This record gives sequence, structure tokens and C-alpha cells, in this order.
Amino acid sequence: MNPPPGTIVFNTVGRTQYGFDVFYTNLNNNNHHHHANDHCLTDGISINFNAQFTQNHQTIVFVSERTGSPRFYLTRPENKPELISSIPNALFVDRPTVKNGKTYFSSTHDEPNLLFKSWSAVYSTAVDGTGNVKRLTPHGVVDYSPAVSLTGNLIAVASYGSRDWDGEFRELKTEIVVFEESVPENRVVVSEHGGWPTWLGDSTLFFHRIADDGWWSIFRVDLSDSNLTGSQSSPVRVTPPGLHCFTPAAFQDGNRIAVATRRRESNFRHIEIFDLETKTFQKITESINANFHHYNPFVSSDSSYLGYHRFRGESAQGESTYPHLDRVISPVKNIQLLRLNGSFPSFSPDGDFIAFNHELDGNINGGVKIIKSNGSKRWSILNGRICFGNAWSPTEKNVIYTSIGPIFESVTKTVQIARIEFDPVHLTNDREEIPFTLKILTEEATGNNAFPSCSPDGKFIVFRSGRSGFKNLYIVDAVNGEVDGGIRRLTEGEWIDTMPFWSPKGDLIAFSSNRHDSKNSEVFGIYVVNVDGSGLRRIEIGKGVIGERERLNHVCFSSDGEWLLFTANLGGVTAEPVGLANQFQPYGDLFVVRLDGSGLRRLTCNAYENGTPTWHNGDLVLASDEDGDGEDWDKLKGAFQEPLWINCV
Repeated sequence: MNPPPGTIVFNTVGRTQYGFDVFYTNLNNNNHHHHANDHCLTDGISINFNAQFTQNHQTIVFVSERTGSPRFYLTRPENKPELISSIPNALFVDRPTVKNGKTYFSSTHDEPNLLFKSWSAVYSTAVDGTGNVKRLTPHGVVDYSPAVSLTGNLIAVASYGSRDWDGEFRELKTEIVVFEESVPENRVVVSEHGGWPTWLGDSTLFFHRIADDGWWSIFRVDLSDSNLTGSQSSPVRVTPPGLHCFTPAAFQDGNRIAVATRRRESNFRHIEIFDLETKTFQKITESINANFHHYNPFVSSDSSYLGYHRFRGESAQGESTYPHLDRVISPVKNIQLLRLNGSFPSFSPDGDFIAFNHELDGNINGGVKIIKSNGSKRWSILNGRICFGNAWSPTEKNVIYTSIGPIFESVTKTVQIARIEFDPVHLTNDREEIPFTLKILTEEATGNNAFPSCSPDGKFIVFRSGRSGFKNLYIVDAVNGEVDGGIRRLTEGEWIDTMPFWSPKGDLIAFSSNRHDSKNSEVFGIYVVNVDGSGLRRIEIGKGVIGERERLNHVCFSSDGEWLLFTANLGGVTAEPVGLANQFQPYGDLFVVRLDGSGLRRLTCNAYENGTPTWHNGDLVLASDEDGDGEDWDKLKGAFQEPLWINCV
């Protein structure tokens, strides 16, 4: 049985700022006698990344999200990018390489139907669409980051093997595995630790991994011969300590590799060339765009051109803004997925508007925002205040509840539940800010109160509070607050109960909790409890789920109250995290499940952290920029961070 129809609106951390395009630089001009520059190979539409040259320095195959999910495109000089249609529909595809008329790639279109098992596997298919897609990864095995040797005879992958995902995210501890495409089942492990392989000829591989001294470094392994018989040499570290080196790409002239680096003295990831003979670095992108991150280099077959992807910049051709709402391909036909430029969305009672938080700080983009649910117009409330976690009253078009104060803080930090009232007549196109009245429902001395959710009759708010020294759930009068209207404790214990959501029938409250492993603040399951505090139970998601790894959060109900929508780490990791921007935690795929734990269905499968979803029972028709909308869309900034775990030790 499919989940009920509707629209799910959710946030993706950092994604709205990317604006990636693929660029190349001519290395013959990149010296002391010429001013270095780069040239854009993609068209500034959506985000474009992880490219490879095919025939020459102006022809590439790359990944683009312009259709609502990653797809492969081929671009030639003076022509628009063309979709490589021979790739099967998948929610995520990555790392394409064209060799000898075939495209080699990773994809998630085969579902393993196992929890904590990544869907990522490696395939090949004809570029021209003839023939079948061939799975090169054995069933039950997880492979990332395919690389093809110079002749095309050998494939190298970063393989997670047949292991269930153990929760690791900073480095996946994959193996480097090599096999012949003609006999893909004959796999040879050439290094027990490594990722992102790249070939020099058919006998040498470079790859990255964290060295014993803590620095991400490039290693090399030489194969004994091209048909993988006999013993292999042990991996040798190539790049020195003192800087991080990731995502190598070998030059076929034999003495250089391109790498992405992160140095102590720089806040940005840059592309450099490391000379294997002189053991010296040549900085490439720092002199071109010093204040942009540059990712995942690739090299032309004649070793003259170096490519990468980066933020396109405000002066570049193409899209310079990001819409309030953006379509994402959904695997369930009757559910529409929309990515929000913000977090914690909540629909108005009639579905015409969405309240959300644009940024979780106190600047002009803080506070609470309201947009039309067709994505065409945005208004502001509480500018300059730090707000998060919103709930629009289901019975009042003019009332929104929110949390005022810093997010991710201790139980004693002051965060308060607020009731915002405004007059909907002010939601007009000529306004940007909305006048309002504010009532604080919780007492200041009660510490950290957050994540309100309103009862279906609009009379009560359930929220999370740290007033007892532990974060548990409470119910308060939605109009008069705890002083004048009273407050009631719903859950109690030395654990974390958080992010509650009231069911549309009014009988249940769903929430996330680590009460099954209360000493671990990083694992959460989903629970439901009756409004009177009785009948508490855990929603058991599938068989064999191990609580030590389970991270389920941001739960809400479907409109019929029979299904739960939530974010989870149940699908493992889709791509090597170190090759991505803005990665914080692998928490973020959306799932739905019935209240009895059956019918689990994955809705998103990408390399991002998705979260804070809400489920509206109607279908939305988005306004288009051509209709004169989009005037208050945000500029692409490219201001995303490196993963917080990339430390210059």
C-alpha cells in the first residue's frame, strides 16, 4: 500500500547556495609568464559537478541536477548539454567516465532492501543508448567512485564490500578493489584502505586515505601486471604530511597527479599539481579564484588541461538566484517533493502559505519567514531574532508558533515558545515585513523550550523542554501560556525526548528519543504516546535494526494520521563524503512508514543531508520566474563550508 498523496516540503543543508559549474584551465598557459584563468564548460543551470573529459578539453560528461535529481549530461562546444538517456532512472547517479564508447558510473537504481546498506553500485552502458546496463558490482556489495584504466580493460572502485554500514561517515574505510570488466566477479583487493582511485596507465593506482598521522594523503600502489595475477606491491604514501590531499587525478604523462588540497594557511579547498619526482606542489586555482572552494580535479588525456567544479560566482553566466521552492524527483508518483530554501516548514490551515526559518541566526535572514506555497513571494516576521522550529495553528490563519533562542544548546540555555499573531491582510505583494504581536508562552527561568506542535483544535502546544535538567515533552495552553493557562508534563526520564508532532486526529504525539540508549546523545528512534501520557511505544522500523546506529528524527504525520514521515540514516552513505561540500552528518534521507512499522519507503537518495520535512495533503503548482515572480529569491553565495571534520591538525 502506497502512502497517501500530498506534497512534502523539506530542507537540504547548504544545497541552496551551491551554484556549481565545471571549469577547466589550460596548463600550458598556467605559468609565470601568463595570467592564469579558467573557462566554464557548463551552462550555469542548476548545479553541475564531478565531470570527466571525453574526447578533448571542451567535451565533458558531468552530473547535473537540473531535472530534480542527478543525471548525466554530455556537453560539446557551442551546444547545449544533452542528457545521456541510456542511464536508468535512479534517485542518485555519480562519477561518470566515458571510455571506448561506454559510460561507467555509480548508481542507486538497484534497491538492496536492507537497512544500513548503501544502494551504491557500479555499472557500465553504451554511451549511444544501445545495449543493456551491466552491473559490475556483485549483488550484496557496495562500491563507490569507479575509475577506468587507460585501455578501459580494468576498473577500480572504492568498495565497502558486503558489510552493513557501521555509522562511520568521516572516512568510510573502503578498500581499493580492481577487476576486469569482462570478468567483474574476479575482484582483487589491492589496498585494504583507500578511496577515490585514479589510474596511471593500466598498472598504477593512486587513491586517498587518512594516514596514521591524521592527514588525508595520496597513496600509490603498483599492480604486478595487467591481468591481476601474482602479488601486488604494498601502498606507498605519495604526498607529505602537513596538508590534506584528496580526490586525486593522474596525468598520463607519468610524473604528476592533480589533487584537491586543504592547507593550514587557507580556508578553502584548492586544486594543486603534485610532481611525483621532485615532490613539489604547483598551486593552480589559488591564483585564479583564491576565495572559492574547488573540488574533484580531472585531467585531459594529453595532460594539457585540468578541470574541476566550483561555485560559478556572481559575475558568471547562468542562474544567480535560488527559488524558495525547488522540485526534487520523487520515487512515489502521488507524492510531490519540494526542497525549501530554509528549514522547519509549516503549512497554513488552507495550505496557501508556508512558515519557515530562512537562517538559524539573528541577522536579517533570521526570524520567521512566510512564503506563498506556490513559491512566489516571501515576507518576514521577527527580523533580527534567532528562531527555529515552527508550527502554524491548524485552526487560525493568523497564528504561528516558533522557538526563540539559539538552536542546538544545553538544557539551561534560555529558549522560549512564542505565539505570533498577525493580520493576513498584510500578506500583500507590496510588503516585505509583516506587523505582528508576540506572546511568550513559557517562563524565562525554565531554560530550553523548543519545537512547538499544535493540537488539531488549536488549543494546546506540545513542546520539548529542558526545565527538569533533561529534555522531555510538555503540553501548554496555546493562548494563555504556562503562567495563566497551565502546563502539563507528558514524558519524564533521564534522556532526550524531542521534536514532537501532534497527530491530525488529536490522539497521538510522535517524537524522537534516545530513551532506548540514554547515554548516547547521537542515536534516536521514533516513539508515539497518547495525549494523556499513556500507551508509549517505539515504532520498530523493519527487522534487525540495531539501536546503536539508528538515527531517526524530524518526525511528522500524514494528513490521515496513518503514516509517519521522518529523516533517517537507514540508507547508509551514497557517495564518498570527503569529495562533497557541506557534509555534517549522514542523517538525511526522507522515509515514510506506517504507524505499525510496516511499509517503509525511502523518498530521497542523494549525497546531501535532508531534514525538517512537513507533509501537506494537497498538490502544489509552483509559480515560474517567467510569470514575473522570483524577485525576492536569494542570490547564490557559494558560502558553504568544508565538512567540520576536515581539521588542519
